[in-house]
Amino acid sequence: MPQNPPVIAGTRIGHVHLKVADLERALGFYCGVLGFEMMQRMGTSAAFISAGGYHHHIGLNTWESKGGHPPPPGTTGLFHTAILYPTRPALADALYRVIEAGIELDGASDHGVSEALYLRDPDQNGVELYRDRPKEEWPHAPDGSLAMFTKRLDLEDLLRQRQA
Repeated sequence: MPQNPPVIAGTRIGHVHLKVADLERALGFYCGVLGFEMMQRMGTSAAFISAGGYHHHIGLNTWESKGGHPPPPGTTGLFHTAILYPTRPALADALYRVIEAGIELDGASDHGVSEALYLRDPDQNGVELYRDRPKEEWPHAPDGSLAMFTKRLDLEDLLRQRQA
């Protein structure tokens, strides 16, 4: 296969659209727990939500999935949606919201380049809540290549960063 040049810098993933079984339940999680704002609703079948007034970061719909079940293990599909928080205190607030809602974490990791919380939404979709470290703090191998790792994230330390 011929090698194409890399995609242009500045290209990014703009939003995710999730199939959910119950729109109200999904909104309870994404808006009620995580704090996203409703931007537009299409009756009882779809909603578009965002942070900071963007047209939408997350679309939720029941068009093909109303009352459905999560895909069984061993099937293909989305591993997780990653939600990037701008600061460590903002990530700490997300952790606080999740804990207050009684939602269990699947994991919490320090990857050197980022700090991440892993959990499941009500439809069992994987959700990563994370913040990037500044690029100048990223770990590198002696040859200069990126040297990401996975270590346990200190949740108590993270929670101390939360601004009330």
